[in-house]
Amino acid sequence: MAMERSTNDSSLTGFILLGFSDYPQLQEPLFAVILILYLLTIVGNTTIILVSHVEPKLHTPMYFFLSHLSFLDLCFTSSVIPQLLVNLWDPMKAITYGGCVVQLYVSLALGSTECVLLAVMSYHRYVAICRPLQYTALMHPCLCIALATLAWLSGVATTLIQSTFTLQLPFCGHHQVDHFFCEVPVLIKLACVDTTFNEAELFVASVLFLIVPVSFILVSYGYIAQAVLKIKSTTGRRKAFGTCSSHLMVVTIFYGTIIFMYLQPAKSRCKDQGKFVSLCYTVVTPMLNPLIYTLRNKEVKAALRKILCALVRRDYQQIFRSY
Repeated sequence: MAMERSTNDSSLTGFILLGFSDYPQLQEPLFAVILILYLLTIVGNTTIILVSHVEPKLHTPMYFFLSHLSFLDLCFTSSVIPQLLVNLWDPMKAITYGGCVVQLYVSLALGSTECVLLAVMSYHRYVAICRPLQYTALMHPCLCIALATLAWLSGVATTLIQSTFTLQLPFCGHHQVDHFFCEVPVLIKLACVDTTFNEAELFVASVLFLIVPVSFILVSYGYIAQAVLKIKSTTGRRKAFGTCSSHLMVVTIFYGTIIFMYLQPAKSRCKDQGKFVSLCYTVVTPMLNPLIYTLRNKEVKAALRKILCALVRRDYQQIFRSY
């Protein structure tokens, strides 16, 4: 009975997200930096979604996947960052049990979906560069929808399994989560029973959603690099390598930091490193994705100019009508 009572304590009182409490001198600068990055994430990703939807020329497989990526990043950051910003100012740093459960399920689903979606996007780039003559047949709209659906369903499936198993662990009155949001590895570490099964399940899921997609991406970019090297134009080759290297940089930051968090045994995870590493995939890469993948593209710039010109022209017409 004592065990049952202590196990249920967390559902009654919630958790304390310690976050960066050990670094009080960093909390105000962190608040300012994270708020700015969050606002940039919202503006950048919302712009991509709107432009891709409004401009008919961008109704292509590439921007179909990029719109999904932007929507994922918007939702993922919004499931984590607002609570983080509140806790950086709030001395209590509390989150209800229900809030923690929602954050756990939603963030894991969205993060897992993005892991699969980035692999799908690498396949799209491989087809576009290495098999351009078959692009229309291979990137049929029905296949694009099926691949995006697969990414979303896989994310939902893994969170239903992992989050449910994690929340069944007894915490024995331990309410202090040494992290800035509710995440599977830190909650496993909080448990007061043997977590071998949970760690094994987490390891298997991490291999499926991290190692397999990364391997697929590296193979795709290997073929892309071979195709780029065959380009006779030095300028074209340099431009292609610049684009691919920027894509790989974001992929490396995203997958590398998540692998650091999820492929370590929970009990041996460094106390403070994990917090700063987690900032990379919760704050940095969602802000970089629209800059790297889309906003540098000529098509997007042209579409933005077209939309802005149309808005300005409409405003002028309304002003003249009012006179």
